[in-house]
Amino acid sequence: MDALTGLIDAQVVRGVLGARIAAGDDWGWWSAKGPGAAFHAVTSGTVWIAQQDSDPLQLVAGDVLLLPGNRAHALASDPEVLARTTPEHSDGYTLASDGTVRMGHGPAHTHILCAHYTHDPTGSASFLSALPDTVLLRGQGDGGGLAETVRLVGRELTSPRPGSQVVLARLVDVLLVQALRDWLEHDETGLASPLHALRDPVVSTAMSLIDAEPGRAWTTAELAGAAGVSRATLARRFPAVVGETPAAYLTRRRLDLSARRLRDTDETLEQIAQNIGYTSVYAFSRAFRRARGIPPGRFRTTSRTVATSPNQ
Repeated sequence: MDALTGLIDAQVVRGVLGARIAAGDDWGWWSAKGPGAAFHAVTSGTVWIAQQDSDPLQLVAGDVLLLPGNRAHALASDPEVLARTTPEHSDGYTLASDGTVRMGHGPAHTHILCAHYTHDPTGSASFLSALPDTVLLRGQGDGGGLAETVRLVGRELTSPRPGSQVVLARLVDVLLVQALRDWLEHDETGLASPLHALRDPVVSTAMSLIDAEPGRAWTTAELAGAAGVSRATLARRFPAVVGETPAAYLTRRRLDLSARRLRDTDETLEQIAQNIGYTSVYAFSRAFRRARGIPPGRFRTTSRTVATSPNQ
């Protein structure tokens, strides 16, 4: 398991297919703040997008925009319409029989796939929070995998066939991976986070080992040996890149995993403690309470109440 796969699987990050927009001229749509990260892929035409208190961006065919904080934002056919699109003024639309949202006047010449990404709320933090407010990836001239996938999306949007919704839902997940790859290749912030660690082969190897076997009693020396460096080197590089020590990362992975098991299974505390690498229920409970602020038994009750609430 590579480090990016480990991060996505560990945090159960999943894409949720949203609107499939086919638009003509003179249209504007307001998108309220929502959970997770918003995503827009333009497969033909042009769209203008602006988050609240941010400068507008023009996206053309092949461009992909990821908004990790999913702040409220407007989409429109041109800057003039964008300026008048607000929560109180969003143009109407019609819903076609195939689920496509049709907006604007005249023939549809702009096609947009809208989606959002969520992560399991039992996790301690989402790696998407390490991204800036706006991640814009230009598709023109890009011969890589992202451009190819956007073209596949375009064919499904403009010429839907049986199963198109399933295909698009799968492509949404593929687009996230490819967007993260492209962003990491060009990002120069150098911030410490598990996401940025993917560019460091030594640290990402250590992360992958922990992600694959979080219940194992890993030591820094063992991880360093597997990564082909000295213990001192890994002890220095891991926190500089990830933002925490290997031991802290291992503990966080274990407790995130235990939180999901507490919510989703009927395993006893003894079983969970043993499966994630703790020698006793006492050691597990103490670590869990220190990290989450409540004991695991109470977390189980609370998380299940939230998960089954009709308001969620």
